[in-house]
Amino acid sequence: MEKDQAFVEMVVKQIVDNPDQVKTERKVDEMGVLIELTVAPEDMGKIIGKEGKTAKSVRTLLRVLGAKEHARVNLKIIEPEGGREVASESDSDTDSVSDTAADSAPEEVETVENVVADNSDEEDKVTPLEEKSTGVI
Repeated sequence: MEKDQAFVEMVVKQIVDNPDQVKTERKVDEMGVLIELTVAPEDMGKIIGKEGKTAKSVRTLLRVLGAKEHARVNLKIIEPEGGREVASESDSDTDSVSDTAADSAPEEVETVENVVADNSDEEDKVTPLEEKSTGVI
């Protein structure tokens, strides 16, 4: 096992709850080295982290390790089958949410053009603050 692959396995096994299900595969091509990481579905959130920060950090460290070996190393996190469920449009929850949103929508949407037209009718008024601020600076 190469250094970069061993590094990924070591770091990821320390983060996840199921270290025995961590698997890596190393592929080399003309673009560089690609390490594919597979973890248990329940550990995906821990590997990705908030806003992807954990995955980004592991990738950054992996690139630093690759630079030391004069190689371009990338990490691909393989999403497990059935990892994410996508709600279909036929779900009753989705229909009720969209109906509620349509019922509570405002009658008229205020656009930029309406606001400009409404404000252009007013005369230019000088506020007391503007009168006082005409002194020399």
